[in-house]
Amino acid sequence: MHYWAVAAAQKSNPITSAVTAVLLAAGSGSRFSGNAHKLLTVINGRTVFKWSLHNCLAAQFQKVIVVTGAVDLSAQIAEAKFAAENLIEVHNENWQTGMASSLQCAISEAQRHGASSVVVGLADQPAIKPSSWQRVADATAPLAVATYNGVRGNPVRIHAELWPLLPTNGDEGARSLFKSHKDLLEEVACDGSAQDLDTSSDIETLTKLLNK
Repeated sequence: MHYWAVAAAQKSNPITSAVTAVLLAAGSGSRFSGNAHKLLTVINGRTVFKWSLHNCLAAQFQKVIVVTGAVDLSAQIAEAKFAAENLIEVHNENWQTGMASSLQCAISEAQRHGASSVVVGLADQPAIKPSSWQRVADATAPLAVATYNGVRGNPVRIHAELWPLLPTNGDEGARSLFKSHKDLLEEVACDGSAQDLDTSSDIETLTKLLNK
């Protein structure tokens, strides 16, 4: 079966359409010293972006929003769209200003599609499993975060009632709410890993994680 078709074929129990997945893929990856943008780095035969997008699609959300910016991911997104009609690309022209602007782009698109919550993950974390996306999406609290061996990571679920409180500039996303609204926060134990590809030294760790 075609690689992308694996995610599209699993439609028996889709997540409610009111919950929309968001994959942030707009940053420059300035700390990464590889020969290409870190999202285009190939690990175990697939780019980091393809790993992350596939895992998100396999979680069976009705809609998946990918926010792009610094690097051209159009070819890989177009390939995925052949098998996944629920995929939406949004380009953040202000990606240089930090993560907050990308998250705001995603929120605007989610509002347009009538979402009641978003589940946000990062495209440079390819070892987050579909089950982790699903578990966080199923959380009942207004704010939920995946944990791995007790350590908070991604993805994060944010209910629409909290969207106006998200930062509009800078490089911080939903984590700004963790302290200000900790009474609304639910931690969700997940499998896999939120290890990101930050520097070239992380490639070996991710290679091992993606072999599991």
